[in-house]
Amino acid sequence: MSDYGRELEFGVSLEPLADPPDWAARVTKAADRAGLDLVGIQDHPYQRRFLDTWTLISTLVPVSEHIRFFPDVANLPLRPPAMLAKAAASLDVLSAGRVEMGLGAGAFWDAVAGMGGPRRSPGEAVRSVEEAIKIMRLVWSEERSLRFDGEFYSLKGMRPGPHPVHNIGIWVGAYGPKMLDLIGRLADGWVPSYGYSPPGRLPEMHRRIDEGAERAGREPQEIRRAYNVSGSIGAVDEGPLEGPPSRWVETLTGFALEHGMDTFIFWPSADHERQVEVFATEVVPAVKEAVRSGRD
Repeated sequence: MSDYGRELEFGVSLEPLADPPDWAARVTKAADRAGLDLVGIQDHPYQRRFLDTWTLISTLVPVSEHIRFFPDVANLPLRPPAMLAKAAASLDVLSAGRVEMGLGAGAFWDAVAGMGGPRRSPGEAVRSVEEAIKIMRLVWSEERSLRFDGEFYSLKGMRPGPHPVHNIGIWVGAYGPKMLDLIGRLADGWVPSYGYSPPGRLPEMHRRIDEGAERAGREPQEIRRAYNVSGSIGAVDEGPLEGPPSRWVETLTGFALEHGMDTFIFWPSADHERQVEVFATEVVPAVKEAVRSGRD
């Protein structure tokens, strides 16, 4: 399917840089003022230059008013799902419903193991994400005592709370066929990056998600399709994600109408505050209008 008809959303992707310590707050304020919808914070705890993602989000919530936050994506092998769910629910309460959950099976296994995390095979990674989604949904449920006996994770009478103030979406970053099927069956969204899933690969990946959704009795259009897109907006026109605003408008409109993506998370390659302003004022409104016209 070329266009799932979902409402478009736009955001910015940030590295959780420790130096300078106010950098993420400055970019977040710029994105919030400009009316963007989302801030995605990358999660690589083993990077010495990076702050902890959840700690950083907790400092960005009070310096913003409207924008929503999500880890892009949380490193599951280093973050037990019950604690991930607790952290997300806590921040959702503190932010009045401005937190979503980006979730990843893990990568860079040497680095994960270096921090004491497990080294998982591809099959184990898929099964661990499935368990994690189920556990997080249990933790956010109204049940009073939680029990779960899985291959990787367990709950033995956990009493959940506080509960999130809105239904937190679980958006999975993944590329393999089994994980895409899992997204279709269980997740609320898919968060690939352009570099690993260029437009030519998207139809097959959508198909696997859609087939998983249909087998689970779900409608494929229920699932968010968020695209991490890295590049720069400027005079130099060297590719679909390098060039003037008009080039970006054409590219993102095509991603929406022809390639089924509905959410665009912009990772500027430089000059983040200025790039966010240009993206929000010169690209986003034009893409929304072009997609609206294309759907009529």
